[in-house]
Amino acid sequence: MFESLSTPCLVLALLVVVLLESTRHLARRRGGKNSLSFPPGPSSLPIVGNALEINSTAPWITYEKWGKTYGEIIHYRLFQQHVIVINSEQIARDLLEKRSYNYSDRPALLTTELLGWSLHSAGLMRYGNTWRQHRRFYHQSLRSSAALSYRPLQMRKIHELLVDMLEAPEDFVRHTETMAASIIISITYGYEAERRDDPLVSLVENVNDITMKAFTPEASAILTSWPFLLYLPSWFPGLNIKRVARGFPEMLNEMIEKPFQYTKSQMASNPAISCMVSDLLNEIKDAPNYDELEQIMKGTAATSFSAAAETTATTLIDFILAMVLYPKVQERAQAEIDSVVDKHRLPNFEDRSSLPYVEAVLRETHRWRPVVPLG
Repeated sequence: MFESLSTPCLVLALLVVVLLESTRHLARRRGGKNSLSFPPGPSSLPIVGNALEINSTAPWITYEKWGKTYGEIIHYRLFQQHVIVINSEQIARDLLEKRSYNYSDRPALLTTELLGWSLHSAGLMRYGNTWRQHRRFYHQSLRSSAALSYRPLQMRKIHELLVDMLEAPEDFVRHTETMAASIIISITYGYEAERRDDPLVSLVENVNDITMKAFTPEASAILTSWPFLLYLPSWFPGLNIKRVARGFPEMLNEMIEKPFQYTKSQMASNPAISCMVSDLLNEIKDAPNYDELEQIMKGTAATSFSAAAETTATTLIDFILAMVLYPKVQERAQAEIDSVVDKHRLPNFEDRSSLPYVEAVLRETHRWRPVVPLG
């Protein structure tokens, strides 16, 4: 529809948006005495709000700076979206944990709908019964007590990683990403990934790469504020997400369906197979709403696969960077390991309580380069 509009018509349409936004902005500023006020924060400009002030690649730096000026709860505007930033762990726990019933909802983001993630990821969907069922599946399969059974698998994959590092140390990033993905795909689907260039591992890496490029606060705020922009051609400034999303829903659906169907086929030939998907399928097989629960399970499994592969690999790569930058820390950690483990075996989970300095290095890696800086 909009592709056929001439340039003067597009300019006129944008001018109308500018005038309407300016009018709304002035009306808000002239609100009556009884209008509710937002927490303190930086003054905003018409249309763009505070978008020009935010460090788009590391917005948490801007939030920390604002926090020193405006306090632990601040408000700013990103185009038409009003954003509340919590700069305090205690306040975050008080509001988001102790009063989670009030604050567990998510805004509807057109970016997630455009890519197809809104129906599959509990972290991106609205609060409700479907979200609660996603969370229930996660808790059953990934709680701390259940994770103990995954340790032999983790150790085997770690040993494979060490061999890969010795054989091709220059590909350490790729080896680390493959190891992280192969662990979670085995836990989730009972699938044994190839040591190199596994098609399912490559698929989730491609999905994650596109997702990270598309899920930017700026794109979400622009499209949520002015959804008509979705009808403009993809070459229009600011609509790169339309080019990124071209063909993505099909790729996402393949990542969801392919490993899930693999598990179901394995269960048909080997009923004793045990993994996250097989265990949940056995649990719901007699449920009256089986079809609904199976769809939720597909999203739960795909999100676990996608998120865990990305976050685990990133943390390990950050750890390697830290050891290169701080060799004295590496030497001290190695000395502690040598004092606990003899030369005839590698460390294992049972040694963890005897390695307090290594534990501190792990915790500092999470603090130094958090995978999700905005929580």
